[in-house]
Amino acid sequence: MQLKIMPKKKHFSAGRVPLILFLCQMISALDVPLDSKLLGDLVQPPTITQQSPKDYIIDPRENIVIQCEAKGKPPPSFSWTRNGTHFDIDKDPLVTMKPGSGTLVINIMSEGKAETYEGVYQCTARNERGAAISNNIVVRPSRSPLWTKERLEPITLRNGQSLVLPCRPPIGLPPAIIFWMDNSFQRLPQSERVSQGLNGDLYFSNVLPEDTREDYICYARFNHTQTIQQKQPISLKVISAKPSKERPPTFLTPEGNESLKEELRGNVLSLECIAEGLPTPIIYWIKEDGTLPVNRTFYQNFKKTLQITQVSEADSGNYQCIAKNTLGAVHHTISVTVKAAPYWISAPQNLVLSPGENGTLICRANGNPKPRIGWLTNGVPVEIAPDDPSRKIDGDTIIFSNVQERSSAVYQCNASNEYGYLLANAFVNVLAEPPRILTSANILYQVIANRPALLDCAFFGSPLPTIEWFKGTKGSALHEDIYVLHDNGTLEIPVAQKDSTGTYTCVARNKLGMAKNEVHLEIKDPTRIIKQPEYAVVQRGSKVSFECKVKHDNTLIPTIMWLKDNGELPNDERFSVDKDHLVVTDVSDDDGGMYTCAANTTLDSVSASAVLRVVAPTPTPAPVYDVPNPPFDLELTNQLDKSVQLTWTPGDDNNSPITKFIIEYEDAMHEAGIWHHQAEVSGTQTTAQLTLSPYVNYSFRVMAENSIGRSVPSEASEQYLTKAAEPDQNPMTVEGLGTEPDNLVITWKPLNGFESNGPGLQYKVSWRQKDGDDEWTSVVVANVSKYIVSGTPTFVPYLIKVQALNDVGFAPEPAAVMGHSGEDLPMVAPGNVRVNVVNSTLAEVHWDPVPLKSVRGHLQGYRIYYWKAQSSSKRNRRHIEKKILTFQGNKTHGMLPGLQPYSHYVLNVRVVNGKGEGPASTDRGFHTPEGVPSAPSSLKIVNPTLDSLTLEWDPPSHPNGVLTEYTLRYQPINSTHELGPLVDLKIPANKTRWTLNHLNFSTRYKFYFYAQTSVGSGSQITEEAITTVDEGKMAGILPPDVGAGKVRAVNPRISNLTAAAAETYANISWEYEGPEHVKFYVEYGVAGSKEEWRKEIVNDSRSFFGLKGLMPGTAYKVRVGAEGDSGFVSSEDVFETGPAMASRQVDIATQGWFIGLMCAVALLILILLIVCFIRRNKGGKYPVKEKEDAHADPEIQPMKEDDGTFGEYSDAEDHKPLKKGSRTPSDRTVKKEDSDDSLVDYGEGVNGQFNEDGSFIGQYSGKKEKEPAEGNESSEAPSPVNAMNSFV
Repeated sequence: MQLKIMPKKKHFSAGRVPLILFLCQMISALDVPLDSKLLGDLVQPPTITQQSPKDYIIDPRENIVIQCEAKGKPPPSFSWTRNGTHFDIDKDPLVTMKPGSGTLVINIMSEGKAETYEGVYQCTARNERGAAISNNIVVRPSRSPLWTKERLEPITLRNGQSLVLPCRPPIGLPPAIIFWMDNSFQRLPQSERVSQGLNGDLYFSNVLPEDTREDYICYARFNHTQTIQQKQPISLKVISAKPSKERPPTFLTPEGNESLKEELRGNVLSLECIAEGLPTPIIYWIKEDGTLPVNRTFYQNFKKTLQITQVSEADSGNYQCIAKNTLGAVHHTISVTVKAAPYWISAPQNLVLSPGENGTLICRANGNPKPRIGWLTNGVPVEIAPDDPSRKIDGDTIIFSNVQERSSAVYQCNASNEYGYLLANAFVNVLAEPPRILTSANILYQVIANRPALLDCAFFGSPLPTIEWFKGTKGSALHEDIYVLHDNGTLEIPVAQKDSTGTYTCVARNKLGMAKNEVHLEIKDPTRIIKQPEYAVVQRGSKVSFECKVKHDNTLIPTIMWLKDNGELPNDERFSVDKDHLVVTDVSDDDGGMYTCAANTTLDSVSASAVLRVVAPTPTPAPVYDVPNPPFDLELTNQLDKSVQLTWTPGDDNNSPITKFIIEYEDAMHEAGIWHHQAEVSGTQTTAQLTLSPYVNYSFRVMAENSIGRSVPSEASEQYLTKAAEPDQNPMTVEGLGTEPDNLVITWKPLNGFESNGPGLQYKVSWRQKDGDDEWTSVVVANVSKYIVSGTPTFVPYLIKVQALNDVGFAPEPAAVMGHSGEDLPMVAPGNVRVNVVNSTLAEVHWDPVPLKSVRGHLQGYRIYYWKAQSSSKRNRRHIEKKILTFQGNKTHGMLPGLQPYSHYVLNVRVVNGKGEGPASTDRGFHTPEGVPSAPSSLKIVNPTLDSLTLEWDPPSHPNGVLTEYTLRYQPINSTHELGPLVDLKIPANKTRWTLNHLNFSTRYKFYFYAQTSVGSGSQITEEAITTVDEGKMAGILPPDVGAGKVRAVNPRISNLTAAAAETYANISWEYEGPEHVKFYVEYGVAGSKEEWRKEIVNDSRSFFGLKGLMPGTAYKVRVGAEGDSGFVSSEDVFETGPAMASRQVDIATQGWFIGLMCAVALLILILLIVCFIRRNKGGKYPVKEKEDAHADPEIQPMKEDDGTFGEYSDAEDHKPLKKGSRTPSDRTVKKEDSDDSLVDYGEGVNGQFNEDGSFIGQYSGKKEKEPAEGNESSEAPSPVNAMNSFV
């Protein structure tokens, strides 16, 4: 008798059964056993077992090996075709075939070239039962050509421009791998701005100065031949001038707005979009009318390349890439079409039949376009093969009926389309064999109780034998109510008990005979540790003992072994082992650790562990307190469908007792890497019974906690997959809300993978009208969280249920929730609209509510449209602006605020629901009463005389009624700014001009002016003016150039003090009213400082001054005063100088190129002056106009020769005399001897903010255009920077 011991933990799987045991299945991978001792007389057609790939690229430096291996009985012979004709290997001395094989070896290393043997090869393996053929093997040598010689010109670009560096590698076989490096073989850095395209080119969205280098080198690596080819280096120089103007994105590749892309099923779809722009664009990808597949979508090259792996026909469609920066966006649409080379739906499988039986070969393939199916027999097209009456071909199926031994053959199925082909061999082997049992007789199986027992019965026969098992000599056939009968003949006892012990007989029968075999089964008691070693803490130098008692089957002899830290015990006499104990004497610190008692038999093994902690003897040093060490040695036992017992060993508590253990779990199937809280147990426990959920792949970890804190997690336990079950909960947040008048959109929060409880999670969506008697309508959907019901009535309440289900069953019946189908626009307008005018700016509107059924949706409120009515003439010129007020809920009135008095308004009311507005009510008009007017639009005082002033005004822009009159109030202001008596004057409403007589001469008056309606007075406008001076009484005071019509103040005044600051200087300017020839001074100091004012005297009576030597980035206070007895000062102003610059601009006046340029300009001017002098002496005139036409630059303007003013382009205003009282010299220049405060020295900092005379550009001229500067008589040369800026 042969003894066979069952494995300690053996879980039977059909996939592990030897291939021989599947022989008798009709449609599967069949083989005839080739064991000569058992079945030496059986034959089998050839089967190709190994062959070279269809596209076979070879290394031309090595011998060519074309593989073709096959099996069969008798062993097959081999032959080859090349390019469709017989390949006679005997005639070529370089070609040999391996013995017992069809593999060709072509010796090209000694002589010959690989190109000579390019072609299409096919192998045929043949024996007396048929012939099998290989794929067409296309043999091509790899190629790694050199780069063509080319001259690459250096590239020069401005900062910010875009660039594409072409690679254009040589075409090799297989294609090269492209990368960019420098001369040091360092890869060039890439980013969102700089990246390599799929074609190998290097793209720059915008260049920067740091991109400058002379060694941009494209490399092509040919992996097959392990060679690298190098392109000539490309030189790039980026000029770090002013950056290019920012610009929106445009695509560098692909071109245009649309492109096409075709890819084959199963390949990686790669879509690329690279854009240029400044700032650098960001790329986004979307799929029109769909979403990108979650687990198959990847982004490469800084999201410029979208890749979808394992692409299928469902991935066809339009993909859009969007390039966006702060200035705009651009998009490109790529239309993707997925084609498919043929792929198997059902490949033909080998058939083993007995004479007279029937069978089928099925060959089903798919592809795009649909592949053509062709059949061959023994390598010959079936149409020209010898006829077989037992064979009938029906498209992709061959039907065999009443087969005979001559029907044996090898059939080939060829499925092909324009993108490729599939070739499969399947034999039909007709055999007549009685049953044979291949398992050895009288095997003894020994199994531990409560574990599965598997009894083998491998068999063969043709026709397929039937298998029966019997227990004992007179027992009846065993059935599948208790036992499991596998197709390969194995008998499985799921839970073996003591009464399962006995002799079992396997019987195989077919029409040609019967065979049987006996095996024996013994059931043994399990080995158990009934007394486990316990955790121990001992002092150094003391003794410790661990106990381990084992109970086992009497027929099994256990072996007891002690381990320390999972290794052997130390070879030390201090360690002694007797029957049940391990004793350690004179314990040292090194003895601490985990001690394990392991009991092993030939059928099972058990173990138990305990930790020994060695502490110092008393007195001990102050303990170090810390968080516990993590637990270890996690073990899962008592594994049931919905529970498991977790056991662990505590780590060191680090002198603070463990108070509790925290258990966490990970679901590796649904949420890998995420840990969730499972349970907490007392710090004295080392086991926990855990409740589990179905269909979860659990792993557990444990953390210990003491008064100091929590330990780090332990190592994860082994994984435990619970069985699937029906869901125990339904989706939450179920809602029903229509998006269109005729639909109902049902949404819910889907269950996550943990809540699914099993594979095949779906949802049963049910609905019916709430107020009807209709039956529930249901659909089952998967992988969605929304379902749209079409064809519903408008805004009808529905009852909705969403129930979860999976492959096991349904979740509990869910509760129904109520929803509504889609809303439509309201049908009825509000009626009986009334308006109650509350005052000139407020009205109250009332209306009757509409019937709720007519709302056809959720009532959101009422909306009032109101507008100011226009006359027909105004309506044609101006769009009517309508205002809107919305009142929430079912209100029937509302207030309209902010109305304009004395106006005619029109309004209507509409009801609003979730869909929008209903029809408008009939327009209702109303008038607002008069109100007070706004202030007059303007007030001017003109024509001042000695005793009169004339006032001119414009009426109020908003009279808000009928104007009844104007009120003018005025009073004088004396020299101490005290106000005199107030005079009231009523003026008719139709006046816009009024003259006041009998006023005092040279007196300032303040005027208050406002309009009135019947309601009251409006806002006032104020103004001040001065009567003129009596020349007789003021003789000798005013200079002779002061005009009689000038309005003058009695007391001088400085106003409009302004400061324009640069880094270390500031220009101060002011306005002055009063007598002429006043000496001014400027006082300034640091703002907020207590230091005394610093004083600067202003030369002449100018109204500007330049402050030098200021501190950068500092706030200053400034004021202007007048010298003399009548001294007065202005109000203070505060300004701040500019921040200090890190580096100053290089003084170009010291640059050699600038000096040379200025010399050339001086020489050119000298020549022009000489020519002009000669022509003037001859009576000619310098052709100013012709020179201006030749140089259209407005910055270079000619000057008249007679008076030094600008000619030809001079504005008419330039010829006007200076106004009287101007303090600027008549030639409008500032001479060096007149002042040392000229701002010529500050030309670099002000950048054109000031004229050369120091005044603000256009500040007092009254013109918006820049005044042309006239002749400069200063002896000081202008700044070279300004000279350069003005030279063209």
